[in-house]
Amino acid sequence: MAQDKSESLPPKENFSEWYHEIIQQAQIMDIRYPVKGLYVWYPFGFKIRQLVYGKLREIMDRDHDEVYFPALIPETELGREGEHIKGFEDEVYWVTHGGLTPLDVKLALRPTSETAMYPMFKLWIRSHADLPLKVYQIVNTFRYETKHTRPLIRLREITSFKEAHTVHRTFEEAEEQVRKAVGYYKEFYDFLAIPYLVIRRPEWDKFPGAAYTIAFDTVMPDGRTMQIGTVHHLGDNFARTFGITYEKPDGEHEFAHQTCYGISERCIAALISIHGDDLGLILPFEVSPTQIVIIPVLYKGKEKEVLELCEKIFDRLKGFGYRVLLDDSDERPGAKYYRWELKGAAMRIEVGPKEVAENAVVVSFRDERKKFKISVEELTKERIEKWAAEMKERMSKAALERMKEKIKYFDNISEVAGWVGKGVALVHLCSSTECGDSIETEAGGSVLGRFEEKPDWIDVEYEGSCIVCGGKGYLNAIAKTY
Repeated sequence: MAQDKSESLPPKENFSEWYHEIIQQAQIMDIRYPVKGLYVWYPFGFKIRQLVYGKLREIMDRDHDEVYFPALIPETELGREGEHIKGFEDEVYWVTHGGLTPLDVKLALRPTSETAMYPMFKLWIRSHADLPLKVYQIVNTFRYETKHTRPLIRLREITSFKEAHTVHRTFEEAEEQVRKAVGYYKEFYDFLAIPYLVIRRPEWDKFPGAAYTIAFDTVMPDGRTMQIGTVHHLGDNFARTFGITYEKPDGEHEFAHQTCYGISERCIAALISIHGDDLGLILPFEVSPTQIVIIPVLYKGKEKEVLELCEKIFDRLKGFGYRVLLDDSDERPGAKYYRWELKGAAMRIEVGPKEVAENAVVVSFRDERKKFKISVEELTKERIEKWAAEMKERMSKAALERMKEKIKYFDNISEVAGWVGKGVALVHLCSSTECGDSIETEAGGSVLGRFEEKPDWIDVEYEGSCIVCGGKGYLNAIAKTY
């Protein structure tokens, strides 16, 4: 798995090619597995996944319990909620045999877990004292994608699907959980310095069986949007189908109300795509597998003292608890710089004979092309934490500015098509399917929906005249999507 130093990434302005290459060169995923749409995590990529999902687990564990449900769902259960299965029927993988024996009931590889979980919820929930129920799992799901597959973005095996499912007494209590879930996802993506739009999907694009769907979208470098999280209010639709009721204090029985919300490894795709540059990955300090790399700059006759100081610094930083690596390989410093820029090491420390004489180090950060010198004694945990926070802030601001450049408001329908595909078009649109269909045809993109929360940097009124019919409209986003 050694990296060929002669390789270089295509410029990021050619995003599709850049993404394809960085996934391989940075050793995120190996795309050579012999089944279309299935990919293998390299150790380095999987470490990023562990660090990112560690934060997601930490958020979920505050008030959810982690569970695991089977990957096989009987056809009888999957088909019970008609609208739900209709939304997935073209994507389901079916298991029809056990060895050579045909199964009495076909088994689906889970496309999502509602129909696996909810028959069990019926058994778990008896009275109001059992509510709310809040659980989540991180599992693989399978969908027979017919579109162009792409690592981390569009797969036939989603390897890292975090899905949370909650059960409540009333519609209003479930709605409060939806608001909390939106808050969880904001915290998660703020942690990754990834900008997002929070959008309520139109009726024709909500989760099958849901009362409504709220989605998180980010804008990719090529101007297309990518859905990076969804939150669904299910009302009592699934409870009625699966018989999930609870006994109230007065002895009467009511159907429960539910929510579900999910994030997949698209969060890793966004992390790579939003922050990376022509040299490779740029990762926030917290999720960089190598937070600090130490590179000796060796001169003949000075090797011993340089390496001794490097080892002293390594021990110091390791003692602080950081993921630090001393690259004492035989490669030239330039080759080492290239490799660790490609792999997104957040902080680089260089030590040469001059630094040994001064008991100092040269420090630089992956997101900046700046170097500065500091004494070894000043290399404290508090200072590194401050630098990490400042780096996160720089990354967040830079990513938001890039996203802003790809979002424009239009009040003339004929101008929208010229922008969609390059970026996101904001328009006022009513809620009718007819107007939605009309502008999707005209623009050549998808109506993402109206803003659940309009960012304060969008200087456009939330309400206005529908760009199609002239009736009462709300601020909607239109884009080509992944």
